[in-house]
Amino acid sequence: MPGATRLAGEACLRVGAGVVTVAVAPENVVSIASGRPELICFPLGAADTLANLIARSDVVAIGPGLGKDAWARAAFKMALKCTQALVLDADALNLLAADKIPRASAERNWILTPHPAEAGRLLDTSTQEIQRDRLAALDALVQWYRCIVVLKGAGTLVGAPGKSPCICEHGNPGMATAGMGDVLTGTIAGILAQCGDSYIAARVGVWVHAMAGDTAARSGERGLIASDVIAELRQCVNL
Repeated sequence: MPGATRLAGEACLRVGAGVVTVAVAPENVVSIASGRPELICFPLGAADTLANLIARSDVVAIGPGLGKDAWARAAFKMALKCTQALVLDADALNLLAADKIPRASAERNWILTPHPAEAGRLLDTSTQEIQRDRLAALDALVQWYRCIVVLKGAGTLVGAPGKSPCICEHGNPGMATAGMGDVLTGTIAGILAQCGDSYIAARVGVWVHAMAGDTAARSGERGLIASDVIAELRQCVNL
């Protein structure tokens, strides 16, 4: 799904990351590069070639546009081996849930960004249970994976080991459209590349993304799309 990859990559650029490389299936290079030439498109024919690209990166984000086939799974497993900060979203979260990774004994340098359905898969429960007590679900995710968790939704929550949970009061119903999570992933990754602190990047990324959404919604919430939010990110990080 090259559109999701482009949204994440472009958001990363718009919040100030100097160089952003997207690793995609070879057939997706043209569609991304022609629409956003500032993104460096790396045709990932074999997942093992991802190792060299990761080694040259400050931050790794995986999930938007990934899919769940054998190619995607190989790329996912390679990304989990990285020592850099890792942002996981979309199908990376679905693959993480499917792998039934054991509870972590030490903190991981990860940021998980699930929406309620993805959180349900990670905790092997229903979306309804997640929504019934979002704070409890956030705590369960933080305790199991021992990492920073951004539980998306109305009043997005941010949790981390040893930290009190934070809630975002901004954002609007118009943002409940396809691609918004991809934009958030790129926003967090881009801010993380600049500040080097995953907890700060998660909190600031959520806030910037929500404020950009509210700015874009001044023209009306109905019909708001993810690209409208990207168009406002630059202003929000330069306030």
